[in-house]
Amino acid sequence: MKTPEELGFHMPAEWEPHAAVWLAWPHDTTSFPFLEKAENEFADFVAEIHVSERVELHVLDEAMEKRAVEMLQARGVRLAQVNFRRAAYADIWLRDYGPIFVVNRQSKQLAMTKWGFNAWGNKYEALLKDNEIPYAMNESLRLRLFEPGIILEGGSIEVNGKGTLLTTVQCLLNKNRNPQCSKEEIEKKLGDYLGVRHFIWLRQGIEGDDTDGHIDDIARFANSTTVLCACQPDENDPDHRVLENNYELLQKATDQDGNRLRVVRLPMPAKVGDAEGRLPASYANFYIGNTKVVAPVFGTENDPAALEVIQSAFPDRKVVGLQARYLVYGLGTFHCMSQQQPAV
Repeated sequence: MKTPEELGFHMPAEWEPHAAVWLAWPHDTTSFPFLEKAENEFADFVAEIHVSERVELHVLDEAMEKRAVEMLQARGVRLAQVNFRRAAYADIWLRDYGPIFVVNRQSKQLAMTKWGFNAWGNKYEALLKDNEIPYAMNESLRLRLFEPGIILEGGSIEVNGKGTLLTTVQCLLNKNRNPQCSKEEIEKKLGDYLGVRHFIWLRQGIEGDDTDGHIDDIARFANSTTVLCACQPDENDPDHRVLENNYELLQKATDQDGNRLRVVRLPMPAKVGDAEGRLPASYANFYIGNTKVVAPVFGTENDPAALEVIQSAFPDRKVVGLQARYLVYGLGTFHCMSQQQPAV
């Protein structure tokens, strides 16, 4: 069988046009101890993003759909823009367990790549069933489906749509993902199934991140040659040196054509957490929609500066900061919970 790359498919950049965004309504009080507050933050995201792209929203049952409808209507959401889909999902992190869509621009075809999901290195047995959700999605989408046969979460990679992919050693080369694969073998899978040919390997992610260093908390493309890199100016913070190392690596990196990248510092929030520990709060976990960039804020002093940096990187989109202090108890925010479906 030919690979997606051989058939002319590739993973587009997130700022390219979307037909829809896929989401799953929060429900688990283990992930979200302040569930109602997390639901409110989630509903705020839907209200912002539904204006310019369709929302495909997973719910467990009729009662959850009714609750979601009430909360969305209270925010003025046009329900014609929301498709409710019943599915037996465990958690909301669709970026990681959902499919990664690929496109063939010449033939105007959309396809799905379905990677293995092992709950971030078999950390959460109860969440392993989310590995089946892409199959459920494709029962209605009826897309051509490609299976690379390795473990990969969508939040662990970032592409510029031109052939370059960003990731971390801490995650993709972790022995709890694909111990049978070498770095070169993983790169070949990514090339064959996502149409990328140039790789930038950062080292590790932020403290409190149970995903083993997902890229979408530390470095994001804003366009094909610009990267927003999370930085922690406080030298006493445990993230300081880690993020400086990533910044230095990006400054030396090039794109697929050998051109140096423009690297912009994006501040980290002040420490977010409680007595039980630090939460992986990062402004880099923004979602790039068709007309808006929705960025998480946490009620810390760095919120305005971070939004200013993100807005400067996306002059053709409105940047909206939404509170995500209660979503991040689930160890992710807006980018982690979403997966865009490209338009073709």
